[in-house]
Parts: sequence; C-alpha cells; structure tokens
Amino acid sequence: MIIALPLVKIQGIQLFKDHLVIYEREKGLPKVTIYGLPPIGEPLERLHGGRAVDFIDPVYSVDPSESQFSSSILRFSYSSLRTPYSVYDYDMNTGISVLKKIETVLGGFDALNYVTERQWATAPDGTQIPISIVYQRNIVKLDGSDPLLLSGYGSYEYCLDPDFKASRLSLLDRGFIYAIAHIRGVVKWGGSGGSAGRLLIGAALNMRPDLFKVAVAEVPFVDVLTTMLDPTIPLTTSEWEEWGDPRKEEFYFYMKSYSPVDNIKAQNYPAILVTAGLHDTRVMYSEPAKFVAKLRDMKTDDNMLLFKCEFGAGHSSKSGRFEKLQEDAFSFAFIMKALNMVPPISSDVAC
Repeated sequence: MIIALPLVKIQGIQLFKDHLVIYEREKGLPKVTIYGLPPIGEPLERLHGGRAVDFIDPVYSVDPSESQFSSSILRFSYSSLRTPYSVYDYDMNTGISVLKKIETVLGGFDALNYVTERQWATAPDGTQIPISIVYQRNIVKLDGSDPLLLSGYGSYEYCLDPDFKASRLSLLDRGFIYAIAHIRGVVKWGGSGGSAGRLLIGAALNMRPDLFKVAVAEVPFVDVLTTMLDPTIPLTTSEWEEWGDPRKEEFYFYMKSYSPVDNIKAQNYPAILVTAGLHDTRVMYSEPAKFVAKLRDMKTDDNMLLFKCEFGAGHSSKSGRFEKLQEDAFSFAFIMKALNMVPPISSDVAC
C-alpha cells in the first residue's frame, strides 16, 4: 500500500507490467517515484523500491511520454530554465537515464553558460514560497544590482513549472535574472504575468508599485467584479467556484479588496505594457482597456503606459511560431526601453 505523505500531491499514476510510476509534487517541485510490483497474487503492500528519478537541475519540468506497458523503460520529457526540451528513457530496474533527444537551439547556445537554482522567500503569514531562478554564469552574486524579470501565476491550482524558452536567452545574455515565484513572491526591478497571472501583477502594482521599474500585463484579468457579476459571460458561472460568487456580500468585498481596476489610486506607477486580443473570449479586451484608461486618469507619474490590442488574436496571442517570437521581442524591447537599455522605440509601433 502506498501512503501519501503530508504536503505531497499525487498528480498521476502510470502502470507497467512490473512497475508502478507515481508522479508527485512536493514543496512545489515535481517528482517521479518508481515502485516494483510484487508477483501476481501477492498483496500490493509488498510493493518495493520507492526509487526517485534523479534530474540534472535543481528546478525543472517533467512530464510522462508514451511508454510500453510490458517494458521496464519509462520515457519522459524534461526541461529546465537552462535545459532545452529533452526526451529520456529511464531504466526502472537499474535507475539509469539515457538521453534520446534534445531540442536544438541555434546561436551557439551552451547550457553551461547559465546557472539555475531554487531560493525561498517568506510571505507575510510565514509561508515559505519557492522561487526558481536562472541567470548567466558571469553574474557573480544576486545582490539586486542586476535587472530581474519575475513571472507568476497562482490560479486554478496550476503550477508554472520552470521550463526552457529560447527567446528568454535574449534577456539572460543582456544580464537579466529571470525568476518564477511559486507563488506569492518577492519582486524588484520588473514583473510579468498573463491572464489570471496578470491579476497577480495588477494587484501587486497597486499595493507596491515602488518595487517595480517595469511591468508587462498580457491579456490581464483585472476587472474582477464586473466580469464575475455578469452570468451571461460564458465562463463566469463556472468560475464562481474558483474566485467566489460576488453576488454574495462576503465574496463581493473580498474580491473588491484586490481587484486591480477597483484599487487604482493616485500614485506613481512603473512603466507598464498591457496587451489584449480583440477576439479573446476568456478575458474580453474591454478589461485591459478599462484598466489602462483608469491608470491614465489617475497615475501621477510620466512613465510609459502602452496598450497594445492585437486585432487578429484571442487569449493565447497570434498563432504561429514566428508571430509569438515577434510578441516576445516587442515585450522585451519595452522592458529594456523602460530600463534605458535600448534606443527609444519608434513612435510608429506604439498603439
């Protein structure tokens, strides 16, 4: 019998002829544990092994791949903030992993030029928040002197696992530190988040704008009350379980206390880029537009505030690999412009 330990979440089970594979999450980090099955007819209490698969990075993302039931080979996909998407075959009898395939990254990429690590931050209530970090190896120490781009999400019990993204190298090679808070987090210099994750960014901007130099809010869910009070919107009623039903007084005032649009005030804000998709059915373009309009009316600074609405996209940006790279390039250029790292952006690209 397998006894689940406290604070360990079982995310999935994969059954083989002679083995049982358990996909777990402990302290926010995914784990893969292998158990040997007893002979047919013997009780499951005689499971043996409990061997955890070893991975090459301290923080990473791992997912099951297609494997044969009768085999002793477990195939899984793997990546980290410095390791491109890879496929491994793991021998469940010997505990040996064999790399079968790794994504090619052009431009002289070398994973050894980057360092990835895990640190912890203490939330106001004492909760320990894990933070995944990657940076170029020539950065001697993390003392706050280098620009940091922080990302976060924190909704729907979804974990923003630290995986590889080639376009991120453009920032790392310019001296940026990239971090993911899992989740509530600490921030200095910059922040980024999307959809419900941009709710996090919007709330943080209102509470502590002094911690940011620049923020990117992509298709942000920022007008919480207006959206959640309208049952005619397709996702609203099913979302009451996640966010609460604001038709009830206790939920209404709690949601109002953090809803970004409802908490904008007369204060200085950092440079902010807000994006939207005209055909977005999850976060209607009117939400980020309203957020930007209220910011323009109330903020007391002269920092950039740019609203970019993509007329041919929905919630997940334009389709196509190169189009997504163009969007990343636009966001990165905005961030570097706000940090005085590039020449001014031409006026003909501002929306």
